Amino acid sequence: MTAPPAPTEAWPALPYAEWKDTLATLHRWVQVAGKVRLALAPPVNHWWHVTLYVTARGLSTSPMPCGGREVELIFDFIGHELRIECSDGSVRVVKLEPKSVAAFYRETMAALGELGIDVHVWPMTSEIPDGGRLDEDEAHRSYDAASAHRFWRALVLSARVMGEFRGRYLGKASPVHFFWGGFDLASTRFSGREAPPHPGVPSMPDWITREGYSHEEWSAGFWPGGEGAEEPIFYAYAYPEPDGFRGAKVAPEAARYDDGLGEHVLPYEAVRTSADPEAALMAFLQSSYEAAADNGGWDRKALER
Repeated sequence: MTAPPAPTEAWPALPYAEWKDTLATLHRWVQVAGKVRLALAPPVNHWWHVTLYVTARGLSTSPMPCGGREVELIFDFIGHELRIECSDGSVRVVKLEPKSVAAFYRETMAALGELGIDVHVWPMTSEIPDGGRLDEDEAHRSYDAASAHRFWRALVLSARVMGEFRGRYLGKASPVHFFWGGFDLASTRFSGREAPPHPGVPSMPDWITREGYSHEEWSAGFWPGGEGAEEPIFYAYAYPEPDGFRGAKVAPEAARYDDGLGEHVLPYEAVRTSADPEAALMAFLQSSYEAAADNGGWDRKALER
């Protein structure tokens, strides 16, 4: 006898104004782990080697080579701790609790040192306007565990839909992964053609941007909010943006093109409160991709299942 399907899981509320201080602190904490990954992981095109991954408990660097061992940094948003685990069985833990970014940086680097992991990281924030040094930041020190847990649940549910959508593509496509610079969950499809040199983005060197955007792409993801969008959103953009993309009709009804961001956006709240959140997000992904592929002249017959 086949078991009945599980009921749709409720998507958590994530009001930006209520947790923006925790978000600002967590963004910087995650950058500490991300910079360790940048230092240890072998390079992959489009900077895919620096990303983190959604797990059953939080976010992980995935295992990274370190001498004769592997090391993994795991943000656990159930137990609220950063676990640093090595393939030889050794473990260190840094508690996730109200503390400054500088204190978190010191504790994390000390824990790595205790494990015999000597890693040099650049302590400046990345892609954060007016960010500053992580190892000197005493201003950001908020951590609300319930909010962090809800954010992780939003990532889990978003990644589930984005992963299903990724599986429909035969062309080159990225994993569903988390960029600690912009602090967004993202997945990208490529047409297979080279793109013109990217004009650059604020707070990022051109050589980094041009590697990331070396080929024509459509990209979509989830962002918890920040400067330019003080609410959590799903986004979709194309590079280079073809004529007709920004004026295209993208589903569902709550989606719109944001001129400031240069992206189609869909408020997370509209997805969360819809009758079928998964279907609403899938419609946004499919219709925004079609707007990029059709207006960009992609060979959809060859690229799609």
